[in-house]
Amino acid sequence: MRSYKEVFDLLHKEVAKVVIGQEEMIQQVFIAILCNGNALLEGYPGLAKTLAINTISEILDLSFARIQGTPDLMPSDITGTSIIEEDRGKRVFKFQKGPIFNNIVLADEINRATPKTQSALLEAMQEKQVSVGNQIQKLDLPFFVLATQNPIEQEGTYPLPEAQLDRFLLKIKVKYPNEKQELEIVDRFTGNARRATPRKVLNKERVFFLQNKVLEMPIANDLKQKAVNLILLTRNSKNLIEYGASPRASLALIMTSKARALMMGRNHVSSEDIITMAYPVLRHRIIMNFEAERKGMTTDDAVTELIKKLK
Repeated sequence: MRSYKEVFDLLHKEVAKVVIGQEEMIQQVFIAILCNGNALLEGYPGLAKTLAINTISEILDLSFARIQGTPDLMPSDITGTSIIEEDRGKRVFKFQKGPIFNNIVLADEINRATPKTQSALLEAMQEKQVSVGNQIQKLDLPFFVLATQNPIEQEGTYPLPEAQLDRFLLKIKVKYPNEKQELEIVDRFTGNARRATPRKVLNKERVFFLQNKVLEMPIANDLKQKAVNLILLTRNSKNLIEYGASPRASLALIMTSKARALMMGRNHVSSEDIITMAYPVLRHRIIMNFEAERKGMTTDDAVTELIKKLK
């Protein structure tokens, strides 16, 4: 296999054939996959979230399914259901798999689904299995839930509870394209030029191989301590934060820093990796206090303040 940086540069190049810009979002989705984790993407409609995830599944040669979150979506619409079939003159129940039985599942506008339906994803996200009746159905690995939510139009939505938010390894903010990128989008999608087809770069076995390489990535003890100290600050900075992050955040910060180091072609984790990954790891795991909200501070602003306090 080529050097890891070359592999990830090639992955980004193939995604860029279809998706213009959004490099940060794409990098962070790859990091979530390398860490065998789920990601929540937040951004306005029309920013290529669905297109990017579908393209990533193609170049990784992984099966893909999209679930549209709506108030009438039922848990069985996600997990599947048992149907009655005739077999040699007898009626038997046969389980018909739902869209959750794919490698990459896009839960589009997850906060439009009811809490009961959202909870159907919880077991799949954490245990890589679903319970249907009295049977447990194992999911095909690797398995990732990549969910999207819209920061506007809060009417008719069901905010994700903190327990479910914590199951997402990263919360990725999807930004608007710049002027140059938007002109390129207009040129590509309003002309008659043939659209490029991305080619497969990896497969399941190589995804598993890279996930193992992330686990093997060395991190110095002082950087490990720095990551843990940052998480502890979220619990001890009551002037900013009402509720801090759980130990799951410490695991996420160290794992994603390792994955970023691998993508950058380095053989160790750097301080830059920890600082960069602190934002997507923490922005959905901390709850601001009233005073900080009154000042108009965001969770990203709070993370910036905490990073300044680190030694």
